[in-house]
Amino acid sequence: MERTLVILKPDAVKKHVMGEILTRFEKVGLKVVAMKFLIAKRDLIERHYPEDREELWVGIGNKTLENYRDLEMDPVESLGTSDAREIGKMVRVWLMDYIMDGPVLAMVLESPHAVELVRKMVGHTLPLVSAPGTIRGDYAYDSSYLANSNKRAIENLVHASGTVDEAKYEIPLWFSEDEIHNW
Repeated sequence: MERTLVILKPDAVKKHVMGEILTRFEKVGLKVVAMKFLIAKRDLIERHYPEDREELWVGIGNKTLENYRDLEMDPVESLGTSDAREIGKMVRVWLMDYIMDGPVLAMVLESPHAVELVRKMVGHTLPLVSAPGTIRGDYAYDSSYLANSNKRAIENLVHASGTVDEAKYEIPLWFSEDEIHNW
């Protein structure tokens, strides 16, 4: 059995699709073993998106640059830089602001291959290229162009741990052991 952290972000709450998303997870056999509705505080979000995860932020910066190339846009013109590290730092701040913008529904889901299964179900992190039938493909429409033009994170409804190791790091940030139920 594997566990993964899933957070329905403020845009999922505002769009009133929490129940539909949760139903999708349950219908494929993912078991909810922890859940809470909260407004995330800065200290939690800073630990969730730690500044010292250099590899993550450079990777996000490179993805952003790739999106700019695909859109034939100049990152220097809209972001003021083409340095992946600097862009990653900007995106980190936008992500933190986004997830603290309103209430979120955080949960721990459990099943065999939970991390991989949830990642497939939520779809690509860029909703615009997310396949129909995925959560982001069905309920989100945001793009890197829209987000970067407005100096904000991409609104993609859901955070889902990317790897088993990431889930093992993230789950204890959001839930104490006594909040996770084995049933």
